[in-house]
Amino acid sequence: MTAGSTGWETLDWRVDGDGVATLTLNRPDQLNAFDLTMAGELEQVFREDAWSDEVRAVVVTGAGRAFCAGMDLSADGNVFGLDETLRPTPQQFRAAYDRAPYHDGVRDTGGKVTLAIHALPKPVIAAINGPAVGIGATMTLAMDLRLASTRARIGFVFGRLGIVPEAASSWFLPRIVGIQQALEWVYSAEILDADAALAGRLIRSVHEPADLLTAAQDLARSFVVDRSPVALGLAKRLLYRNSAAADPLEAHLSDSLAMYWTSIADGKEGVAAFREKRAPRFTGSAADLPEIS
Repeated sequence: MTAGSTGWETLDWRVDGDGVATLTLNRPDQLNAFDLTMAGELEQVFREDAWSDEVRAVVVTGAGRAFCAGMDLSADGNVFGLDETLRPTPQQFRAAYDRAPYHDGVRDTGGKVTLAIHALPKPVIAAINGPAVGIGATMTLAMDLRLASTRARIGFVFGRLGIVPEAASSWFLPRIVGIQQALEWVYSAEILDADAALAGRLIRSVHEPADLLTAAQDLARSFVVDRSPVALGLAKRLLYRNSAAADPLEAHLSDSLAMYWTSIADGKEGVAAFREKRAPRFTGSAADLPEIS
């Protein structure tokens, strides 16, 4: 493996020769608890480093025995980093949410991270190796697939703290598991073991601890080797966008544009490789996708 960006305080980032990046939450002595430093570093990774053409897919896991034990509640003042002097109305916040004072003083830090994950036009896989609670659970919802160790424990425990589900999880969680299951888990605030999470369709598969990371990396590799980054990126956007579209015509229109642009670019190479019975040599970049909607 070759190292990616260095100098992170809370993360480890490595990219292998197939373009599979492994991002490790790296505060093992604090069970990888999420703090404002980790929030900023995660957002930077997914908005900048992961967009490099060197990176084809990202696997996220935790160092030590936890994935992420939730928000670090030991910080002084407002542990979520919010400005308690502000009193925004919905109208004020919507009109200026991306500017001071609301960008830092009101916006949920976990949500800024999950929006960055969701925007990345590449496969992102969670390898949940241990406890994943609060933001440790909700950050994985923006990832495309979740694999879990038999030691994983997942909890949407916000009700116990008197707060609400964050990190845009009210959008992601019902789409993954359905509204009834989402409500039950949020209402109960119980800790789920890996089998319960699998039964509820939150996770894709359960693995022995020693096998988890390799399984996630191998899965990521199977998605990207000899695949067009442009086709993968557009497919991800189409599926997320059109699963919530009001009418199939919306899917048809965006599918048509995506099919058009890929057919005159990487699609030509893919067809030629198929006919010539050889591996394709795709040249498109996920960082330069055509507009389809």
